[in-house]
Amino acid sequence: MSRFIGSVFAGCLLALSTSVMAAEPNWPKSLTLGTASPGGVYYIYGDGLAKILTERVGIAVNPLPTQGPVHNVKLIDNDGAQLGLITMGVGLQGWNGTGDWTKGQKFRKMRALFPMYDTPFQAIVLQRSGITTLAQIDKKRIGVGPKAGTGGTYIPAILKLLGISAEVRYASFDVVAGELLGGQYDGVITLIGAPVPAVQEAAAKEQVTLLSLSSEQIEAIRKAMPEFNLSTIAARTYAFQDKDYATIGMYNFVIGRPDLPDDLVYQLVKTAFENQPRLVKITAAASETLPQNVDKNTFLPFHPGAARYYREIGIEIPVVPMN
Repeated sequence: MSRFIGSVFAGCLLALSTSVMAAEPNWPKSLTLGTASPGGVYYIYGDGLAKILTERVGIAVNPLPTQGPVHNVKLIDNDGAQLGLITMGVGLQGWNGTGDWTKGQKFRKMRALFPMYDTPFQAIVLQRSGITTLAQIDKKRIGVGPKAGTGGTYIPAILKLLGISAEVRYASFDVVAGELLGGQYDGVITLIGAPVPAVQEAAAKEQVTLLSLSSEQIEAIRKAMPEFNLSTIAARTYAFQDKDYATIGMYNFVIGRPDLPDDLVYQLVKTAFENQPRLVKITAAASETLPQNVDKNTFLPFHPGAARYYREIGIEIPVVPMN
């Protein structure tokens, strides 16, 4: 019996050891993955992804808390990180040098690796505030998340477009949620994956409400900012949400530097998709981390290592011009 148990244990060790690949000589000893601030989905998605890649690929992938997509684009460009999480709207601004934060500089050291999930517009207020429409946010104090995040980049412009004048404040999402409960903010309006951990924690302490964009507001935003798509937060994504929430959003991608070895990137992408069920257990947003969502990228070149993976599984990737 003991011999049988020993054989089984040895077999398990062998299976475990063969599930982790050995690092190739041309691979870096470690990678840094730019994520975002605590309390948001990037933070937990990035941390979970880093653990999976570290376990399975055989080199350390270290998650780095950052200010969000804008910060990550800059880190990739100056080699402060080799991997990063971005929304495609922020990426497009960086690629073309059109966002205010770029100051006209084009950030061209980004390559697409794989899609993450959609980032929807969300407006959250405490039910006791009596606020029921976005128009009532006028002259109020709102939190939008970190300044270099997607919310910090886009929400001021969206509010201006809608004729809503609000006092915009920037902070990490765990701070934003705490200050909403404490009365320092009248609402939280941002662009972030759902469910937002910090919002879930706030809703567990007090009743909150989602404010909806009207169809006219959605049309106006998408006309001015065509990088936005129609989006839906399904009912019960949040415990307090009893129906679908129609909104706008933009997709997120994991990006990497172009000088990463092709075979390493191939293994990173393959490992992420093969372990997608583990990511879903970390955050429900990862249910959209699927190969077929590569078509959400319309401008960013794919890294050759990623392109190889998609070819092998029969997924056609968008061909984008390098201009």
